[in-house]
Amino acid sequence: MSFSKIINLGDLCISKSALLSSKNLKFHPQRTFRNLRNNKKNAGPNTDLPTNSVATPFQSNNFDASKLQINNIWKPLGFTIVFSTACYGGAAIWEYENMRSHAASMLKKPLSLFRRRTEERSHPYLKEIAKWWSSLSGGEKVFVPICVLNVLVFAAWKLPRCQPFMLKWFCSNPGSNNICLPMLLSTFSHYSTLHLLANMYVLHSFSTGAAQGLGKEQFLGLYLSAGVFSSLTSYLYKMVTKQPGLSLGASGAIMAILGYVCTQYPDTRLGIILIPIFSFSAGTAIKFIMGLDTAGVLLGWKFFDHAAHLGGAAFGMFWALYGHQHVWQKREPLLQLWHSARGAIK
Repeated sequence: MSFSKIINLGDLCISKSALLSSKNLKFHPQRTFRNLRNNKKNAGPNTDLPTNSVATPFQSNNFDASKLQINNIWKPLGFTIVFSTACYGGAAIWEYENMRSHAASMLKKPLSLFRRRTEERSHPYLKEIAKWWSSLSGGEKVFVPICVLNVLVFAAWKLPRCQPFMLKWFCSNPGSNNICLPMLLSTFSHYSTLHLLANMYVLHSFSTGAAQGLGKEQFLGLYLSAGVFSSLTSYLYKMVTKQPGLSLGASGAIMAILGYVCTQYPDTRLGIILIPIFSFSAGTAIKFIMGLDTAGVLLGWKFFDHAAHLGGAAFGMFWALYGHQHVWQKREPLLQLWHSARGAIK
């Protein structure tokens, strides 16, 4: 199962001497890692740092609880609406441009011989890359860039000098001064190897099926907008329960893809990689996962961001049952406007 992580920094910390400022959440990485190493050295053989878990070795005791007010949800809500609208508008225009490019290539077929000769003179490595890319499915062509971005952000987490920047922009936190852009950036953020591998494995497993039903353009629009919506539900939960904490991970967006596939194709048989003889329907899987996350929300479990999981899954189910037909299928006025601006194909 994919998962997002709520980091209650005060609870997960080993060292109590790393400090963040109460206003700007400034982080002192050199002091933190030095104290962590000293504590590990002095604690004895049974103490270890969570270097390969879903936790981070950072701590903070200065979250501004006064910002966890329900009336502060309006700014994140507005950002979610504007960003989601832009995502689907951009996806529709991207789809139009792909169709336009295909139509233009069909009109320029006499130049295909020249194009082939130019490709023959290109570097062999570039030809291999182009051949590999053309062999990918629509879902894989979206998955690969997403995976690369996640890996790059993961690498940035491992650079001590990047820690202040990463904590400020790549962790969502309703008690922070920066609450909108991190709603998106945190969906590409993973601190532990296990967290990254689990999420990317699940995304790869379901990306092909989702892209076949949605197309790669709509797939990307769903993924990005669901990631921000899941952050919104996480904010709402933290504000209602007065539980501050940082969240990061692609699980909200991935749960939307999972929710869409399991709702659209409920009879599809799924299995567990380590237990191949045990299988279950996709409809059963999404019910079980959402039931588990609902229990986590009601019982106050804090290991995963269950509110973000529920928000993402609900968004994906909504898109399967309503959004594709009543929102995406009504993009024609936007495409006509864009076509008028672009003009006829020359």
